[in-house]
Amino acid sequence: MKSKNIKKYYSFLKFRRDFTRFSIDKVRSYEIVIYWLKSVLTRSQFLILSGILVGCTAGLAGVILKSLVHYIHYVITYKVHFEDQVLFYLIFPFSGIVITTIVVKLFFNGMDKKGIPVILHEIAQNASNVSSVKMYSQIVQSAITVGLGGSAGLESPIAVTGAAIGSNFAQTYKLDYRERTLLLAAGATAGIASAFNAPIAGMMFAFEILLTGVVFSDFIPLVVAAVCGSLISRILLKEEVLFQFHTRGAFDYHNIPFYLILGVLCGLYARYFLVITRYIEEFFHGLKLSKIQKAMLGGGILSLLCVLYPPLFGEGYDTIKSFTNGEIKEVMENSFFRFIGYREWVIIVFVAVVCLLKAFATSITIQSGGNGGNFAPSLFAGGSLGYVFALLCIQAGIKDVPMVNLVIVGMAGVMSGVLYAPLTAIFLIAESSSGYDLFIPLMIVSVISFLMAKWFSAVSPDLEKMASEGKIFTKEHDRNLLSLLRTLDLLDKDVQVISDRASFDELREVVKNGKRNLVAVLNEDLTLVGIITLDDLRPILFSRDLDGSLNIGDLLKEPKAVIIENDSVVEVARKFDETGLWHLPVVTVTGKFAGFISKSSVLNSYRQLLQAHSG
Repeated sequence: MKSKNIKKYYSFLKFRRDFTRFSIDKVRSYEIVIYWLKSVLTRSQFLILSGILVGCTAGLAGVILKSLVHYIHYVITYKVHFEDQVLFYLIFPFSGIVITTIVVKLFFNGMDKKGIPVILHEIAQNASNVSSVKMYSQIVQSAITVGLGGSAGLESPIAVTGAAIGSNFAQTYKLDYRERTLLLAAGATAGIASAFNAPIAGMMFAFEILLTGVVFSDFIPLVVAAVCGSLISRILLKEEVLFQFHTRGAFDYHNIPFYLILGVLCGLYARYFLVITRYIEEFFHGLKLSKIQKAMLGGGILSLLCVLYPPLFGEGYDTIKSFTNGEIKEVMENSFFRFIGYREWVIIVFVAVVCLLKAFATSITIQSGGNGGNFAPSLFAGGSLGYVFALLCIQAGIKDVPMVNLVIVGMAGVMSGVLYAPLTAIFLIAESSSGYDLFIPLMIVSVISFLMAKWFSAVSPDLEKMASEGKIFTKEHDRNLLSLLRTLDLLDKDVQVISDRASFDELREVVKNGKRNLVAVLNEDLTLVGIITLDDLRPILFSRDLDGSLNIGDLLKEPKAVIIENDSVVEVARKFDETGLWHLPVVTVTGKFAGFISKSSVLNSYRQLLQAHSG
């Protein structure tokens, strides 16, 4: 009985300590309840509760964004009347990108960083602290862009929004880095789960993309967040808003050759998609135009593409559903191809061109100032590719071609190659199409596409630059931890220095009064000339033949390696390994001496990080 009372007393003290960190006018009533629950629940219990709260909130954010876009589509399609369909496609995609750019400039201080790479950067470089603005900025921006016809997807903005919600929840209740990262991933998981009504796919997304290189042992909060996000979506969203496919055929092992070929095609297309994305990004980045001018240019090009090929308008899920339902005429009815007719070769050319142009339309939408992601475009392109492949097989006289299955499996194949996320792609399509009996073809196509993508580039081109600079985590856990350290934070500034013009007696005095084994020799500009080690100096100091003619220049050595102040700690560790030394000098970018770094300081800091991230 006495033990229980002591436990309650300490729980009360913990609650009072956490609660009194904030002034009473800043704490809402529900926060008081959560602070109290944090004080009485165990760590695991509170993380599960947090997963539920974050999952429901992120799921609701996903529902809001999906509903907004659906409503905007409904208004511009059925309430705003255009006698000329060409005018419709000219006005809205252009307006979406331009308005988004203006909104970012006026209301979000030009903070237009978007996409999953931003979240990966926050995990690796900002201790999983995501700005609170991202809890709503992505919803506003992507709703305008995609709602008015931008050729991008909503899933990345939803994932970023969910990640921001999880991170800010953890920041509010003073959780540590591991817990903050876990709830960040839980929020993104719930967002993806709500977007597709696919909780397992949401979890796979967190494991494959967000938590790469992060060591953690808790996963139950991810599960409950995914379930909550999916339930919120299923309860609140209408079926036509959800990404769902019900029409498909049963798997027949005789069709495996189709899936093998399709896997190769998906891998090649995924590489094409990523190359086009990189090219468009560099093109817009190199333009010496204002953001508004870039938006107008990109919006104009996108509108023209939508006029010529209407399926490029918006996310494109309705087009894929039309493929699976055999409603190709509805897809082509607003394009100039309808004047040519609906013969098989016309349909093949039309869909193939749409598939190829989707990479351009998506990249232009995002890079010119719009907001969106590559989830929906990769699914759209994969479905289109599968449809074209099926038509070509039919034209070649092959019987019993599983057209619908090829469309569905193609979506997983291209998504796997574009996002480098085969498990996410497999479970996403399996859950969205209730196609669990298609696991074998889904795995065949997704794995082939993924392996081809890895063969072309070990890291996704979207992340390659950031990964090489150590700005995001990779699967090399040691490298990830070292990238969290800062070179200047490890600097030992309490060092012994001497002028290159000093006498030997002055050097003797420095050594006599110093506590270090190294002396840095500097010129009059404070530039490092060389170093003198006590080991090299000791035989001379005790030599009987020592005379006054000896000078500093006779004793100094050029260092085997020099660390530049902006070198990453990964680079610092490499230089230690190559030289075999225990201390290395550090200079500024202008060549001025800054101090020494010891291998022991790197190892000690690494050990502390290892305890913090893996304990």
